[in-house]
Formats: sequence, structure tokens, C-alpha cells
Amino acid sequence: MVKISDIFTCKRCGYCCQGNTTVSLDQEDQENMIRTLRLSRDQVKTRYWRVTGSVVQMKTVDGHCIFYDEGCTVHEGRPWRCAQWPLHPSIVSDRNNFTTIAESCPGINREIGYEKFCEILLQLVKSGRIVC
Repeated sequence: MVKISDIFTCKRCGYCCQGNTTVSLDQEDQENMIRTLRLSRDQVKTRYWRVTGSVVQMKTVDGHCIFYDEGCTVHEGRPWRCAQWPLHPSIVSDRNNFTTIAESCPGINREIGYEKFCEILLQLVKSGRIVC
């Protein structure tokens, strides 16, 4: 039986949390974060979110996600896109994207090669153990 750890083990390096923008939060992400932080929507919105029109993102501080501090401080309530990363669907359809992601993410198992990586990832998706 294949395991996620066959292709990826998070090193908590925070590279994926860096940048001046973060992922957009859908309604479920927002509710999960509110529940995890045990604050009101207004408190979370004021302290942690950047809202532009209908787009809600997490704020950034010093070039990284506001929740990154040598690991995700809101891990249980993190957005689904963060939970999914780096096992993004584009990784199986584009070898160049795999290479780019693997070069920036030390948790990707590069030793097994692209084809084997994709084979295992697709098995994990098919078995329902990850959503990609």
C-alpha cells in the first residue's frame, strides 16, 4: 500500500509559505480558520485577512504568510490549498511543473523519478487518501 510519505514528507521549511501573496480562502477555509482560532469573523478578518472585493487572502508579514512561524501556527485550520501543497494536480500533467516544485520543496521525493512519483500520487488520489 502506497503512502503519502513515499512521495512527500513536509520538512517545515516554510518555503511554500513565502511571498507577498497567499492562497485565496473559500467559505469553508474561512469557517475552519475562525473555528480553529476561536475568534469572531470580524476579529479574524481584521487581524489575519486581506480582503479585496470578494477575494479573501491571509495577510503577509515580512514576506511570508502571517501564520508561518517555523511551521504553520493555524495548521488544523489551514486552507485546503495549503494542505494540498505541493501535491498539486498540475504536477502530474506537466513534468516541468514537477521539476519546478521539486526544486523549491525539499520534502518532495525526487529520488524515485517523475514517472514513479506520478504513479504513486495517482494511486493516492484514486484511493481517496488525498484530494488533488
